[in-house]
Amino acid sequence: MFAVVFILHVRFPKAGIFVDSFGPVPARCFSWAHMADVPQVPTLSIPEVKLSSSSGGRNMPVIGMGTAADPFDETALKEAILEAISVGYRHFDAASLYKSEKPLGEAIAEAIKFGFIASRDELFITSKLWCTDAHPDLVLPALKNSLRMLQLEYLDLYLIHWPLSAKPGKIGFPVPKDEQLAMDFNSVWAAMEDCLRFGLTKSIGVSNFSCKKLENILSFATIPPSVNQVEISPLWQQQKLREFCKSKNIVLTAYSPLGAKGTRWGTNEVMDNETLKEIANAHNKTVAQVCLRWAFEQGLSFVVKSFNKERMRENLQIFDWGLSLDDHKKINEIKQHKTASIAGWSWYWLPSDNTLYRTPF
Repeated sequence: MFAVVFILHVRFPKAGIFVDSFGPVPARCFSWAHMADVPQVPTLSIPEVKLSSSSGGRNMPVIGMGTAADPFDETALKEAILEAISVGYRHFDAASLYKSEKPLGEAIAEAIKFGFIASRDELFITSKLWCTDAHPDLVLPALKNSLRMLQLEYLDLYLIHWPLSAKPGKIGFPVPKDEQLAMDFNSVWAAMEDCLRFGLTKSIGVSNFSCKKLENILSFATIPPSVNQVEISPLWQQQKLREFCKSKNIVLTAYSPLGAKGTRWGTNEVMDNETLKEIANAHNKTVAQVCLRWAFEQGLSFVVKSFNKERMRENLQIFDWGLSLDDHKKINEIKQHKTASIAGWSWYWLPSDNTLYRTPF
């Protein structure tokens, strides 16, 4: 079990700059240099989950902003991250694959400069090891490169992106079949543990790992994974995996909790689901808010992406109301199938479920 705690973040804008908590990005900030007192601007209270003792008992904000953009626009991503920080987001999920580390690092530097946050320590930054670097001798250099791109001295969480290695070289997606390799889990995880011991990351974990692959890691890990980030939504609830991770004190983080609508790998099925629409209407909420509230009530953390500041706000406004038992019953009865993840491309870049590389969740 993991505890949920509430932290009220308060920003103290630097003299000469004031940014409304629901305001615009820095390019549109206005000066308060003529005022004697710079106001203190509170942001929203966001719950946090306590990670395992192997991570020093660190807290991770329940909701994070995802940075996997499709199509990728570095300037738009950077501005969206600044907007997200200004409205209260403190957890950002990046990856070398996403090419988002550089704009995220620049946004963090500007957020400090403009007084959105006092220091990098107010943020929880996650990044991921890509398949081409999932080799024992490449893990540490890959993390150091991520830190260089982010302009940071450490990560809060470093994840193995997929339970798959690939021929070393250019980071890309999909991974051609002839470049896919079975991962040396023992040696790669040992290198991840070294990253933590060297102080380059505060926590380590995995992503897209099945129960079977987690069992494998746990059988030899000196430092067990704190987090497993996988696709979870009301249409793909992953009950077996959730129960397993709970029993092992591994926090589950849901990606694509809204179905990744609007991306090449996503679907509209979650947002267009009639059951979820009915529940949303009953609570005068959006379908997105219902999905995120459901995830929260399941004890999950989650990452969600939006470049629209109104939706950014809406996605944070899920902590002061709740779903009924009847709502949960209806959601539990939704027919289950994979919605987003990489389902549409699995035939190309991931071998079938009965191979060394991937097992069913």
